[in-house]
Amino acid sequence: MTTANIVKVTAEEKAQIIKRMLPPGNESVPLISKETGIKENRLYNWRKKAKDKLGMESSVRASDGKWSSQDKFMIVVETFGMNETELGEYCRTKGIFLSELKEWKTACLQANSVQPNSTPESNQSKKEIANELKEERRKQKELEQELRRKEKALAEMAALMVLRKKAQAIWGEHEEE
Repeated sequence: MTTANIVKVTAEEKAQIIKRMLPPGNESVPLISKETGIKENRLYNWRKKAKDKLGMESSVRASDGKWSSQDKFMIVVETFGMNETELGEYCRTKGIFLSELKEWKTACLQANSVQPNSTPESNQSKKEIANELKEERRKQKELEQELRRKEKALAEMAALMVLRKKAQAIWGEHEEE
């Protein structure tokens, strides 16, 4: 096939190809291009138009710069089957760091991984956990009080030493009896 030849595609075939490029499949554009003979830039345009039409590109950050949980999940779903090149392009268009996306993916994958009764800690009731937390807070408060008491004693001892040195400087050396 020469570069002047353009692959003709029916509307039905185009719809099937677009469906393959969108979630949940997210098949690779270069792979589909090799398979169908359609140029990659044409496929990217089709995918972009389809996403715009479906409202998939309308995820906008909240005013504080954070993504909502739903947006994060949808982005993970959209990008699940993408290769590194496509991920890079996607992240640039969305203003997301690749590291952020990987964290979101990990969080999504681990969301349902906690099994009930899998560890001894998970068997504890909320009441037991609340009691443990209360006990830890009580211990922390006691330790903070003790630390304050010791700091005061240390400051008092330092002040006494300074006074002793000043007294010795004023009255001279006196032996303690």
